[in-house]
Amino acid sequence: MAASEFHPAEQETTGDGLAARILKAIETVLGLGAALVLAVLLFMVLVTVCMRYFFAAGFIGAEDLGIWLHVLLIALGAPLSFNSALAMRLDVFVKMMPERLHPATQVAADVFTVLSGLILSFGGSEIMTMLGGVSPTLGVPEWIRFGFLGAGGALILIVLLLQRIAEGKLWPVLLSVAVGAALYAGIPLVSIELDWPPSIVLGLIAAVGLVLAAPLPHAFLAAAYVVIAFGSSLPEPAIVSSTVTGISKFLLLAIPFFLLAGGLLTASGVANQLVRFAAAMVGHRRAGLAQTTLLTSVLFSGASGSSVANAAFGASTFQPELVRHGYPPAKAAAIIAATSVLDNVIPPSIAFLILATATNLSVGSLLVGGFFAGGLMAICLAVAIHLTVRDQAPLPHASAAQRWQSAVQAIPAFGLGVIVVVGIRIGIVTTTEAAALAAFYTFLLGIGARLGVLSLYAAFRQAAVEAAAIGLLIGTAGPFAFLLAVDDVSGLISHLTMALGGSALAVILLSNIILLVVGLVLDIGAAILLFAPILLPAAVSAGIDPIHFGVIIVVNLMIHGLTPPLGMLIFVVSGVTRIPASALFRAVVPYLLALLVSLAILCAWAIIF
Repeated sequence: MAASEFHPAEQETTGDGLAARILKAIETVLGLGAALVLAVLLFMVLVTVCMRYFFAAGFIGAEDLGIWLHVLLIALGAPLSFNSALAMRLDVFVKMMPERLHPATQVAADVFTVLSGLILSFGGSEIMTMLGGVSPTLGVPEWIRFGFLGAGGALILIVLLLQRIAEGKLWPVLLSVAVGAALYAGIPLVSIELDWPPSIVLGLIAAVGLVLAAPLPHAFLAAAYVVIAFGSSLPEPAIVSSTVTGISKFLLLAIPFFLLAGGLLTASGVANQLVRFAAAMVGHRRAGLAQTTLLTSVLFSGASGSSVANAAFGASTFQPELVRHGYPPAKAAAIIAATSVLDNVIPPSIAFLILATATNLSVGSLLVGGFFAGGLMAICLAVAIHLTVRDQAPLPHASAAQRWQSAVQAIPAFGLGVIVVVGIRIGIVTTTEAAALAAFYTFLLGIGARLGVLSLYAAFRQAAVEAAAIGLLIGTAGPFAFLLAVDDVSGLISHLTMALGGSALAVILLSNIILLVVGLVLDIGAAILLFAPILLPAAVSAGIDPIHFGVIIVVNLMIHGLTPPLGMLIFVVSGVTRIPASALFRAVVPYLLALLVSLAILCAWAIIF
């Protein structure tokens, strides 16, 4: 019998079934470990806040311990995101290829994963043998932090191998392992001379990985290693060290806490109170249900900080209702995707946290700028919805008593925004502490809603895995950003803007063109990490307010959640609603134009004022 004739029931008696069971067991253990680490992180930060405010004391080494645990969280969670949307695979090009080529492209994509796993494993081991000393605050050897990520690389390799065997692809994955191992062993022995700077070669190799649908962090890491053969100044230990350094920032702990807050807000049912409040406020207007979707997105933006979470919530909550009220399915889904853009602009925003990490801009100031930009984008979307939705009947007009009741019921959700924005802005707590308080607040809401242990665990696990995927991306973008700095790409941008006149208008135009191009193929986090440090100096030298420019960067890149070929928000909504992404890309055009108008207004404001 040919291998292609095996059925799942028959495969259970083979190694495929055994691999699937082992994989499930490993994923269960990793999920428990990641959720536990996140819980410990949350407890530690909350204890630190309480000690400072109630006892005027502190916990020596709390910040370092948080950083080390964050690295461990990424090591445990990254393998779990390998086969999910969190892997950030750009598979649109593979889907355009003939189906007979798909096995070959998967083998090639897996080579990038194998190579990145080997780099983390052996590069981490090499650093562990080279690095001496003990952490002055924790009293443990410094090499342990690098060992966490090395172990994470080994886990990625194990998960890949078991996943492919469980899929009945033993020989393809063995081929990927063989090719990846050969490249890993051979790259240091090869020297190729090119006139191109190493950062350009790295970008091209990473682009090949993207086209083949390799996970974006794996493409970055593998490309940073391959470019050693082209004269890169980053040897393997430095690549791993740069990756660990990129994620060793206390500010980044805010990301898993904000993700946890959003997940618990949805699980507790408090998010549905926002929906009822929004419906009472605007549901009776023209295109009332669509405007309710928009207002709910604005309100939910102050909770989750993740556009992907907002898109998934909106697609599952509003899509059936919009269609039931006569909206064409594609238009309904397009409205949901477009309004989800606001979540990474209106505070708390993970995109602004990443931007602050990359540029050292004030988080509080960026969040205030996000309020203004998000409000402007919401107004433009409201106008676009009003103009494009004509035939659907509005919702019943809510009475004053109903509006008041819905507002009172939504107070718990509004309290989350107060904790985060007010706490950060007036300096009561740091960004990470505010995020921890927000997570604890929503945890209490979940307890009040009588969430079970399994529901709470699911929220912690999901937040941990999502944070690990984002953290790995931040870390693996570090070597790329370093080479861009070494090759003085920032200076090249400055010279180019001077050639165009050096004015604020020239900088704004050039920056938006660059961002509009890179945003087509790069995740927003990667684009911010790589290009914000390059573009910001040119903007400052042209007299543009750095906070305003940072807001423009985020708004520009968030719009690409709706553009092909990457269009993450389109694909998330498509996955939930089962509407083809191609239909959504067409239906979202009016709302995409509205967001571009808001971007143009922000740019004009930066130039004039």
